[in-house]
Amino acid sequence: MAGVLNRPSAARDAARNNAEWCDSFCRTHGIVGRFDADAWSSSRRTPRFYPDAVTLVPRASAEQLLMRVDTSAGCSVKDSFADLDLAPAGFDVLFRAEWLWQVPSTDAARPAGWSRVETTAGLDRWETAWNESPDARSFFRRELPANDSIAVLARYDGDRVVGGVIATRSEAVIGLSNVFDVRGDLESAWRCGAEAARARSGPLPVVGYDSGEALDAARRAGFVAVGELAVWATSPP
Repeated sequence: MAGVLNRPSAARDAARNNAEWCDSFCRTHGIVGRFDADAWSSSRRTPRFYPDAVTLVPRASAEQLLMRVDTSAGCSVKDSFADLDLAPAGFDVLFRAEWLWQVPSTDAARPAGWSRVETTAGLDRWETAWNESPDARSFFRRELPANDSIAVLARYDGDRVVGGVIATRSEAVIGLSNVFDVRGDLESAWRCGAEAARARSGPLPVVGYDSGEALDAARRAGFVAVGELAVWATSPP
């Protein structure tokens, strides 16, 4: 993006990219969502950590959105512009975060030690590094590496996965999610993950979202906040 950053437009691009990632991820679990003008949604309950709906525009109709999802215990909605009030429907704010934006780099060289995960065995090693809990195994399905718009990127120290991101390319941006570093260096994970994503997909803006210390790390890596989001949820089952 040339010139002054248009933060509202950037937030919409980031929200759309995130919705596309949620849709792709859910499809690997056999859950097919739908895109409408105002939101992506799934009438079936989505996997853990993933919302049942993502708004795509400001001031979406809460009433119409909630008609498309299962609002029973465990439902969650990503309010991409932090402008909904879902409390009357029994939701509470689970957390707030900031959409992030990093301008395109003129140098898209892949950082040392990073490469795309292309096999099921490689995905298993990546997932183990991302979350060592046995309950999290097979959360990311083998179909992901076969999706050309998605790249599971790993940082290696020898044969060991020590960091990684998932990069989703959409029309206008590349989105990063599941950013991690086993040594706790999230600043490097955000910076190098963005470089690795651009090396594969071209010099596009890189987006994502985070909060707390991870948000601070992303800012140190050259990302700027372009808008607030909120995740609403009903009580877990």
